[in-house]
Order: sequence, then structure tokens, then C-alpha cells
Amino acid sequence: MVAALAALRCHAAEDVLFDVQRSGARIDVRASALVSAPIAIVWSTLTDYERLPQFIPGMSSSVVAARQGNRLVVDQVGEARFLFFALPIDVRLEVTQSPPDWVASRAVRGNVRRMTGHYDLHADPARGTVLVRYYGDIEPDFDLPPLVGLAALRSTVEAQFNALLEEIERRAAAAR
Repeated sequence: MVAALAALRCHAAEDVLFDVQRSGARIDVRASALVSAPIAIVWSTLTDYERLPQFIPGMSSSVVAARQGNRLVVDQVGEARFLFFALPIDVRLEVTQSPPDWVASRAVRGNVRRMTGHYDLHADPARGTVLVRYYGDIEPDFDLPPLVGLAALRSTVEAQFNALLEEIERRAAAAR
């Protein structure tokens, strides 16, 4: 099992932690950050599915194919890149939302054997902060080169999480 852990600092959040581990063919991702923004802005940014490609690197398309109450079907296309290496990602996600506390997703179609994700949001209204936690795993439906593949997925997911945090901060600053 290869493990990589980095504590990151970015302008958008405090106490950003990012952990990626490989267990056989599966990649497990854990990330968390404390953001200074109202829970409503964090929630609306996280669930702005159709606009995700505008601020999430590597995502070229995100379309809500169906919506029924707190359940959605979202089609997403993108790639994980590292140096000159690119892994295509094309999935249909079943998404369940419980506003404003959590969002969970799982791939039901695409070029992955398994892909799940779960965002938990914990607001502290007195401080004006939200703790954002992400847990997910991915098992591609293609051979993942041992070192380069892990680095590509890690780099992409880390960049995407940081881009989400930066967009939350941008929207919070615009709302002030």
C-alpha cells in the first residue's frame, strides 16, 4: 500500500488536509478544510453541478440528467492528468443530497468499476466557518499504472478540492 499525505495551505481555507492511499486497484481519498463562508454558500457551490466545469480543473462536462427531490443523476466527463499522462474519466453518478449537511454519490455507469464520494459539512455559525470533509474511492475500469496512475489521480483530486475551496471563497467574498 502506497500512502501520500500532504498538509496544504491555500488562500481559500485553513487546516487543509489531503490523504490518498492505494489498496490494490482501489484509490481511497480523504480531504478536509475549514472555510470561512456561510453554509449556504458552501452548499450552493458544492451542488452547482452544471457550472462545475467552469471552476473544477480537469472536468470538461457536468450535466444533470435527472432530478427528483433530493436525488439526482449527473453525467460527468473529464480527465486526471500528471505530466504527459492522462486518465479519462466518464461517469454517470447517482447523487443523494441532504441539505445543508451532506452530499453522497456513486458511479452507476462509466469507465470505473467503482467510484463513490461523500461530502460532510459542519457549520459553526458563531465563527462563520464550515468544516468540509470529503471521503471517496475510485477503482478505474482500466489498468492504472502503479506510480504514475496514482500520482495522476492524486494530483487531479487535490487540484479539484482546492479549486472548490477557492470558488467557495470567491463566492463568499462577492456576497460580502
